[in-house]
Amino acid sequence: MRDIWNRPENSTEAYNRPTEPSNSVSDVTLKTNLQGSKQEKTTIPESKTDSGFTVKPVYTPEDTASVDFPRDLSRPGEYPFTRGIYPTMYRERLWTMRQYAGFGSAEETNRRFKFLVSQGQTGLSIAFDLPTQLGFDSDHPRAEGEIGRVGVPISSLKDMETLFSGIKLDQVSTSMTINATAPILLAMYIAVGDLQGVSRQLLRGTTQNEILKEYSARNTYIFPPGPSMKLAVDLIEYCSRELPKWYPISISGYHMREAGSTAIQEIAFTLGNAIAYVDECQRRGLKVDDFAPRLSFFFNCSNDLMEEMAKFRAARRLWARVMKERYHAVKPESMMMRFHVQTSGQSLTAQQPENNIIRVTLQALAAVLGGAQSLHTCSRDEALSLPTEESVKIALRSQQIIAYESGITRTVDPLGGSYYLESLTSELEDAAGRELKRIESMGGMVKAIELGHVQREIQKSAYEHQKAVESQNKIIVGVNKFVENEKLQIGIHHVTPEMTENQLQRLKTVKATRDQQQVSKALQRIKDAASQNENLMPHIIEAVKAYCTTGEISDALRAVYGEYGPPANF
Repeated sequence: MRDIWNRPENSTEAYNRPTEPSNSVSDVTLKTNLQGSKQEKTTIPESKTDSGFTVKPVYTPEDTASVDFPRDLSRPGEYPFTRGIYPTMYRERLWTMRQYAGFGSAEETNRRFKFLVSQGQTGLSIAFDLPTQLGFDSDHPRAEGEIGRVGVPISSLKDMETLFSGIKLDQVSTSMTINATAPILLAMYIAVGDLQGVSRQLLRGTTQNEILKEYSARNTYIFPPGPSMKLAVDLIEYCSRELPKWYPISISGYHMREAGSTAIQEIAFTLGNAIAYVDECQRRGLKVDDFAPRLSFFFNCSNDLMEEMAKFRAARRLWARVMKERYHAVKPESMMMRFHVQTSGQSLTAQQPENNIIRVTLQALAAVLGGAQSLHTCSRDEALSLPTEESVKIALRSQQIIAYESGITRTVDPLGGSYYLESLTSELEDAAGRELKRIESMGGMVKAIELGHVQREIQKSAYEHQKAVESQNKIIVGVNKFVENEKLQIGIHHVTPEMTENQLQRLKTVKATRDQQQVSKALQRIKDAASQNENLMPHIIEAVKAYCTTGEISDALRAVYGEYGPPANF
C-alpha cells in the first residue's frame, strides 16, 4: 500500500500510468480515410478538463493498466470506497432530496418547507440570513437591509419555534447551513425538540459548523481561528455524546469551489480542513473511531460531467486512505466519506435563465453517478433572486426524474470501469494528494490559511477561469456564445417590508416579555465558561431556553474571544 504522505512532488509511482501508450491514439493527429484510399492527417485540437487535465481522444485498457482492483476500486461498500460507501447504494435507498430554503421570515420559510415536503422532498435544509450568520439580531443597525434577504432570520428561540411550527423534529432530517453561530442555532433546534417532547437521541440532521472555509472563501466568520476551532469541536464533542444521529460538521469544499477553486483544489482544501478538525478533536482527547463516523462533507458539482464524477470518487478514496494510514482508524464507518452535494450556483446565468435547468440537471446527474448521499438542486432563477415556488419545484423534479426515470439507480456505480473515468479518478487523487502534501509542509491547513496560501490559490484559479470566459476559450451558452437580446420573462421572488416588520415585532415582544434577570445570568455563565475553556454547548442551550438572542450570545463570546480581521495582504 502506498504512503500518500511521503511521495516525491512529481511522483506517479502509485499507478505508473504511461503518459502516452505506444499503441494509443495520438493526442495530436488522427488518420482519416478521405476519398477512397487517400490518407490525410487531421489535426485534433487539444482538450482539457476544467481543472486542466489533458484529455485524449480515446482511452484504452492501457490507461488503467496500473489500477489495482482490490487496492484502488474494490466493491461498493468496501475499502477504499471508490465505488460508493454502501454495497447496494440507490437500489436500496435513494439519496436524500434536500432543497435549501430560507427567506423573508420564519413564517414564510415554514410555508416553503411544507410545500417542498408536499412535493416529495425527503429532507429539510435551512438557509440563514447574513445577520444571523454573523451573530447580529434583526434589530441591530448592521442588519438593516439584510433581514431575510438570503435566508431566514433567526434571532431567538421564538423564531426557531415558528420555523418548525407543525413539523415534528423526530419525523424529519434537517441540514443547517450555519458556521460561526452554529452552536447557537443548533442549541435552538435542540430546545425546539425539547419543547416538542422529542428525545435528543432521535434528532437527525447536520450542522455545517465548518469555520475554516469561511476564512479562505466565504468570510462569514466572527471570532479568530483558535476560538472558532474550539467552538466547532465543542459542537462535535457534544453531539458525539448527546445527539448520536446528528452529523455535527459538514466539511465544505462547496464555497471554495464557488469562489473559484478547481476540482483538484476543492478535494485538497476540503480534506486539509478535515485533517485540521480531526487533529483538533484528538487534542481534545476524543478517539478517532468515536467521532469520525459522524463527520460529513459538502461538495460542489459543476458542469464538467466526467471530471465531477471522478472528483467524488477520488475524494472518497483519498479520505479512506487518510483515515486508515494517517489516523489508523479501525471502524470502516470512520473511513467512509458521506457527503452532500449542491449544484453550482456560480455556474448559473442571469442571461437565458431557462438554460440553468439543463445545467442543474447535468450537475445533479454527475452527483448521483458520483455516489452522493444527499443533493440540493439549484433553481433556474437563483442568479436573479431567491427561487420562486415554481422554480424550486422544477429543481426538485429534476432530482425525481433522475431517480425514477433515468435508470441509473438500477445498478451501483454504473460507469465504474470506464477507461476515461478510472484514469481521471487516479489523476485527481494524485494531484489532490500532492496539494495536501504541500499544505502539510506549511504546517497544516490553519497555517496555510493564515499565510494566505489557500486564498491566493483560489484567486488565481478564479482569475484564470474568468480570462478563459472573456477570451471565449471557455464557452458559456447565452453569455459569450449564442447570445440573445432577450427581455427577462421570469417571475422574481421578493422579500416584502411586511415580512421584515413582522420579524422585528416578534423580536421586540420576546425582549419585552422574557425574564431579564435569567437572561443576564445565562449570558454571564457563557462568558465564565468561555474564559475557563469549558464546552459551551450546555450553557448555550440553557441561554437560548431563557430567550437570550443570537446577537446577545455572540456578543458574550466576542467579549471573551474578540473578533477576527483578515490579514491586510497575502
